[in-house]
Amino acid sequence: MAKQTSRNADLYGLNDRGRLAVGLRADINVIDFENLTVSPPKAFHDLPAGGTRLIQPVKGYLATLVKGQVTRRHDADTGARPGSLVRS
Repeated sequence: MAKQTSRNADLYGLNDRGRLAVGLRADINVIDFENLTVSPPKAFHDLPAGGTRLIQPVKGYLATLVKGQVTRRHDADTGARPGSLVRS
């Protein structure tokens, strides 16, 4: 698990991420692996200047937390937007 969490955070200097500990961001996904389904990617042409992006629908996420706030619960958006853009 450290290869996908703390080691990546350390590599990119994101010292407040990659671990669950008091005072850190508390970004986490809670996944129901028995009911996880990943659909094929779909192209959406809704970016500026006609740009395309791929969205790959997924079901089976019980919760997503960003900075300790629930942003998705049972595959539905909660409306919370505690995140921010990460720049190098």
